[in-house]
Amino acid sequence: MPPECRINAVFRRVPEPRIYAAASWFEQFSAQPRIISAMKVSNAEPPNRPGPPYNPQLRKLVEGKRKWHRPEYRVSQTGLGQNASENAVFPGWHECGYLPHFDAPYVTQFVTFMLHDAFPVARRPEWESMLNEPDDSLRRRKVEARIDRGHGDCSLRQPRLASLVEEKLLENDGKTFRLRVWTLMPNHVHLVVDVWATPLLTLLRLWKGASARAANQILGRTGPFWEREYFDTLIRDAEHLKKAVRYTEQNPVKAGLVAERKAWRWGSARLRDEYDRLVWEKEVAP
Repeated sequence: MPPECRINAVFRRVPEPRIYAAASWFEQFSAQPRIISAMKVSNAEPPNRPGPPYNPQLRKLVEGKRKWHRPEYRVSQTGLGQNASENAVFPGWHECGYLPHFDAPYVTQFVTFMLHDAFPVARRPEWESMLNEPDDSLRRRKVEARIDRGHGDCSLRQPRLASLVEEKLLENDGKTFRLRVWTLMPNHVHLVVDVWATPLLTLLRLWKGASARAANQILGRTGPFWEREYFDTLIRDAEHLKKAVRYTEQNPVKAGLVAERKAWRWGSARLRDEYDRLVWEKEVAP
């Protein structure tokens, strides 16, 4: 976890997850007890903070969100079997300098992360104006529309690199998380993930770290491969989930890369059967 997201643990019990989509992972585990501990976030600003600058407006926004929704959790292994992460810390609402983030167990998240050069330094003022957009949905639409224009080297156009990243994403799928859908675009990745007992921050660190090392080795270079920041949206209900799934798998069509979603080589859509189901959906179907 970044040093700016500092926490101290105390115990409490939290309610069941908000999402109960048909044939979801949550239906299988809804009866299991979940002992979770909440944490207090230190308000003191660390000296010489590395990385993105201190953003008081963003900090104020996050503190406001915490007032009405404050699930900062620590998940114990009790009743969680192999899906548990020892001392897994979920910071709830937090920020790392530029964007608000939410991280909690047993929720579904719509996530976008991008290559390091997808945010051109030369156009930083333009990017910052979009990141300062107060409306979460509008901000995400603006940024993703700009990313779809293909800024940077678009390294994921290379079949070898795209296949490598997809392999790393799926490595522990069904063990510590469930990828509902995913799509690798030339300079960014969209996915919808069921977060279990491993924090989203940890999942992103694992996905990015493993793929970056291997990708840089293939490219014969060093340095950052992925952009540090990412976008995450908590899935509110079944209808919101359908929209996120549709957006993710239709993104290559929207960007004009293919005429039909199943024709895209690096995404979940190509793996759907004649009933439009993925393998994991067939396994949990009644």
